[in-house]
Amino acid sequence: MTTADRWIAAASAELGLDPADVPVRTVLDLARVTAHQVERPAAPLTAFLLGLAVGRGADSSDAAARIERLATTWSDPASPADPATPAQPAGPADPASPAHPAGPS
Repeated sequence: MTTADRWIAAASAELGLDPADVPVRTVLDLARVTAHQVERPAAPLTAFLLGLAVGRGADSSDAAARIERLATTWSDPASPADPATPAQPAGPADPASPAHPAGPS
């Protein structure tokens, strides 16, 4: 039994759940995909969202597959003007700009 297995058993007991009902591989795979395709902090939040959906009656495999498809095609819709989005680094300086006069000095 792994540390994760022991943790799941203890946390399940604390919440009155059956550890056998925890789709460990499904949750871990979803968290991995989300962390790599979206961003790391989104992984535990996505696991929580999956839990909410399942708690409200969704099938865990179906819900996880839908979220995973979303994560693998994710393109952040935030615009560069969004203050929460870090500014993008400027590209290479334009060699014709006054800061880079043409020819030798």
